[in-house]
Parts: sequence; C-alpha cells; structure tokens
Amino acid sequence: MPTLTREIREQLLTYDEHFQKLAQQHSEYEAQLKQLSQATYLNLEDLQRQVTLKKLKLGVKDAMEQYVAQRLRQPPGQ
Repeated sequence: MPTLTREIREQLLTYDEHFQKLAQQHSEYEAQLKQLSQATYLNLEDLQRQVTLKKLKLGVKDAMEQYVAQRLRQPPGQ
C-alpha cells in the first residue's frame, strides 16, 4: 500500500467520524467471523450467518476504499 494511501487512512481514522464508524463495523464483522470460525461445528444457520458477515465485511471494506480513493482525488488543501 502506498505511503500516501496509508497516511490518508490514518488521518481519516483520526479525524473523520464516518470513516471511524466504517472501520468499527469492519472490526465487529471480523470479530463475529472469528468467533464463528472457532466453533467445531457450524449448523446451516451459522453457515448462512458466516456468508452474510463476509458480504457485509467486504461491503464495508469497499466503502472504506472508495472513501480513501475519493480523498486521493481531492486537490491538496481541501
């Protein structure tokens, strides 16, 4: 990941409330997936929940990436 992208991500995590909420959602989905993956057996409901969580997590990640890309396209000083 380029340094500029990393810097923008860090700035957004520090100063942008919307980006912070997206990052928090991503972490929550990740934690739920981790908890599911630790189960020795997943029933059909658990498997469906796992698929849903993966889709939600990916959607949030995409939104975060779009947010960073949008910031990269902005002229400096805005």
